[in-house]
Amino acid sequence: MKLLRYGPKGQEKPGIVDAEGVVRDLSGLVYDIAGDVLTDQGLAGIAEADLSSLPAVEVDRYGPCVGGVGKFVCIGLNYSDHAEESGLEVPPEPVIFAKATSAICGPNDAVEIPLGSKATDWEVELGVVIGKEAKYIDEADALDHVAGYCVINDISERDFQNKRAGQWTKGKSADTFGPIGPWLVTRDEVPDPQNLSMYLDVNGKRRQDGSTNTMVFGVAHLVSYLSQFMSLQPGDIISTGTPPGVGMGIKPEPVYLKVGDNMELGIEGLGVQHQNVMAAIKGA
Repeated sequence: MKLLRYGPKGQEKPGIVDAEGVVRDLSGLVYDIAGDVLTDQGLAGIAEADLSSLPAVEVDRYGPCVGGVGKFVCIGLNYSDHAEESGLEVPPEPVIFAKATSAICGPNDAVEIPLGSKATDWEVELGVVIGKEAKYIDEADALDHVAGYCVINDISERDFQNKRAGQWTKGKSADTFGPIGPWLVTRDEVPDPQNLSMYLDVNGKRRQDGSTNTMVFGVAHLVSYLSQFMSLQPGDIISTGTPPGVGMGIKPEPVYLKVGDNMELGIEGLGVQHQNVMAAIKGA
């Protein structure tokens, strides 16, 4: 299933894409694409529905494909060639950092360059959405705890991240730094999350062109690994790292986003995002 949320910011309704590509409203079945709706039982209830009986809707805005996200956990340097372009060693264990949930926005919402930013960057990433509590689980069982997958643009301010001391979170958490969606694609439609092509273009120029098959730590390992340090709950999101081609790694000089730029990014089977870049406004 391809699940989604649509409508004005803060007023999103749950929806689903039917076999003909028509978006159907799920408001009569579920309260949101969130929480217990993402469990196996909740998803089974949607799968059993007669979609043709549900209202067809025109979508003006796609919201974040998951609502009520409790944790937004990110993995750093999870592609060896991205680590190389960053001038860093491939880590012996996954690098974990948090992204504020207030960074989450719709897949086609404008991305804001923060006040004082000179190094706002892009990162196409595979998002993993948890559907069943995961606590001290084995890698062999890890994918049973996944509801599905989505596209994430892990927008990053490199100076805030790398030059302002402390942890990476401050360079990852500005408003609009977490576009997710357009769809949450359930795990039954993604038989191998380690074999998905992915790309990102800036102003029509291909900047990232990779595949999840070059991850250092795969999805199952990441879910199991994280569960040793924190419980994962339905609706939590893991952003699994990015392939090479980020602006920071461009030679001879880095290239960063500027007002007026536009991005297009996508992952095989999970949909496409489009974002225009604008300046953040103080107090807005």
